[in-house]
Amino acid sequence: MRSLEFTRAAERHPRLNRYLVTSALPYANGPIHFGHVTGAYLPADVYVRLLRMRGEEVLFVCGADEYGTAITINAEKEGLDYSAYVARWRDTIKDTFDRFGIQFDVWSGTSSCAEHAARSQDFFRTLDRNGYLLKQRSEQLYCPKDEMFLADRYVVGTCYLCGHEAARGNECPNCGQELEPLKMKVVACKICGTRPEKRATQHWYLDLPKLRDDGVGAWFADHDWKPNVTGFIGNQLKAIEPRPITRDMRWGVPVPEDLAGGEVGKVLYVWFDAPIGYVSFTEQWARERGTPDAWKRWWQSSDTRLVHFIGKDNIPFHCLVFPAMLFGQKSEWILPWHVPANEFYNLQGGKFSTSQNWTIPLAEFAEKYDTECARFYLLASAPETADSEWRWEEFQSCVNAGLADTIGNLVTRVLRFIDKNYGSKIPELHARHAEELDRIILSECGAIPDPGADIAEFRFRRSAESLLACGRVANVFVDRMAPWALRKTDNELAESVLNTCCQWLAWQARWMAPFMPIKAQKLWAMLGQAGDVSAQPWPGVPVAGTWRTLAGGTQLGTVEGLFQKIEDSAVQSEIAALSARAVTPA
Repeated sequence: MRSLEFTRAAERHPRLNRYLVTSALPYANGPIHFGHVTGAYLPADVYVRLLRMRGEEVLFVCGADEYGTAITINAEKEGLDYSAYVARWRDTIKDTFDRFGIQFDVWSGTSSCAEHAARSQDFFRTLDRNGYLLKQRSEQLYCPKDEMFLADRYVVGTCYLCGHEAARGNECPNCGQELEPLKMKVVACKICGTRPEKRATQHWYLDLPKLRDDGVGAWFADHDWKPNVTGFIGNQLKAIEPRPITRDMRWGVPVPEDLAGGEVGKVLYVWFDAPIGYVSFTEQWARERGTPDAWKRWWQSSDTRLVHFIGKDNIPFHCLVFPAMLFGQKSEWILPWHVPANEFYNLQGGKFSTSQNWTIPLAEFAEKYDTECARFYLLASAPETADSEWRWEEFQSCVNAGLADTIGNLVTRVLRFIDKNYGSKIPELHARHAEELDRIILSECGAIPDPGADIAEFRFRRSAESLLACGRVANVFVDRMAPWALRKTDNELAESVLNTCCQWLAWQARWMAPFMPIKAQKLWAMLGQAGDVSAQPWPGVPVAGTWRTLAGGTQLGTVEGLFQKIEDSAVQSEIAALSARAVTPA
């Protein structure tokens, strides 16, 4: 298939200049928490910011996933129209992203995007035309009172595994096992309580075995994946089965009328239409820019690298199902280049759970704490290869000992000294000192990593440590050279040392920009630099003789502390509040 050949050809290029980056569509059925933020959204934002500083062409796409049974149930509970319900959560989720500096090029929703239904139906038609859809009749529970087939979440009854009498059609809350509604005992419709009956219904299935054999299996095997992805999908491919892609519901993208064959009330399964949202949102972005065909350059050009940022639970859809859907179009659609899937992120020894209040309300958090410090800690503790967790004590240590003592202290000790003793102007570098000072700071004060190299390889924990390591190099240099003492014995050398420190801080600001863009901009302004620091090129690792960029005599901006330390009492209060508001599961 040409799409497979194109993807392999793209991988052979050492570097491309176009990246299409997506984050998993958050479900518009409640607030997101830090587990979501660090799993799929913050790493993508940092990655995109780095790519742009490297001069790459990037499009960052996301939006809300707005169909599905859980949404209809909860909207009905609240007496809200489905569209109003998802719009509320779409806005709430976007507000969280705004608070934490996560910026998309397009943010939309699957029910609100004008292009989405048509694009999803086009995918469906093309898969059918190319022989990748199957039709099957099966029995499903039907409520005669509400005159509707019941999706699993609309069924309640007795668990056939443990006997729990208030099991849901998809899962038993007592034994935690997945259930099949047709096997449940004493079932009832969740809406009206009526006992449902069994009726035959027709649905469509994606023929994943055929897609695997036609090329998707070879594409996956030829890819360099993270170990957690390789093992998970490799096992699925061995015993893969056709997957249902339609449901009987009132809320969703309708099955195309020309293919429905007289069947009514059929919609596309939410997992089928949701990833197509990446495409339809790109179409929306292109339309709103006045270039309606520009989306093709991103989705149908062989030199685009498609990168999906997701959590562990989305691995099957982004590494198997959606690639199969793209492959099945049998045209020039690109397939994923990389899927940096993260494991689960927990909270203080337990799983994040908004229903049980084992969570951190993010709007409240943003009012009390520095969200850029949270960005950094979330990256430093990201669940890249194993589950990890947010711990309040570790957040405090990261802010106090890491950011404040390493980078914040470096900034204030240098710039406040200049502010007080050198007329608030960057001192001059005297030529006779340049070579020696370059040698000392670049070779004798510690290894200088490139945080960007780690980001580009999706090693965000290591990138956070690299950023701190860069700060430690300059602190060693300041301690060794002691400009406050030199000023009394050799002021020219003291000036050159302080100039070198300011040059380093300019690099530190650019290194910080993907991690903490607001803090980076503040530091950039303190150094008297105009414009957006994120518009500067990525600095990489400094090279002797060429790395200095600031002019001596430049007037500093207002010097202020970058990081505020977190008190022990605040941490203790947060841990106590977390336990107090937690709800014991029924």
